[in-house]
Amino acid sequence: MKKIFLSLTALALVASVYSCRETTTENAEETAESMEVETENTMEEAGEAIDNAAEATEDALEDAGDAVEEAAKDATDGQ
Repeated sequence: MKKIFLSLTALALVASVYSCRETTTENAEETAESMEVETENTMEEAGEAIDNAAEATEDALEDAGDAVEEAAKDATDGQ
């Protein structure tokens, strides 16, 4: 009877360790997939931010060029 009890206990221990290992593997896979999605989203946001910054820089340079042209016109009109 003692051997049967110990055998069942050992079997239960093995089953619990095995099921825990499966859960850990599943959790690791889910975490990896989640990190991949988050990384993709972050990269997209960074790309959009770069595009926005480039457009803002282009607009600022155009405004500066227009201001220089106006200043040159104003400077030569007085002469």
